[in-house]
Amino acid sequence: MITSEYLKTRLIPFAEKNPQIEIVVTPRPSKHPFVRGLYLNGREKGISARNKTPEEIVETVNLIRDNTGFKNNKRFKKPVISTTASVRGIWSPFKTQPHKI
Repeated sequence: MITSEYLKTRLIPFAEKNPQIEIVVTPRPSKHPFVRGLYLNGREKGISARNKTPEEIVETVNLIRDNTGFKNNKRFKKPVISTTASVRGIWSPFKTQPHKI
């Protein structure tokens, strides 16, 4: 299996290079491989390693390692205010011309 090749050849050097990460391998009989990251802020991120090559699994593990665990869907509640005036000036209904049909 491709995943077992990754575990045998590349996981141990990755764990030695990144001592700040705890790596746990658990067997999942009759299921696809799964990479899961648990972050200190309580969040969890998991990515399936189904049908991935060892290089793609390395990218997935690096993505989870480099991620912070926070979600990026933050909304801004304040309107955007420009510091420069518009090139066209302030809009006024009296300055517009009626459309010709």
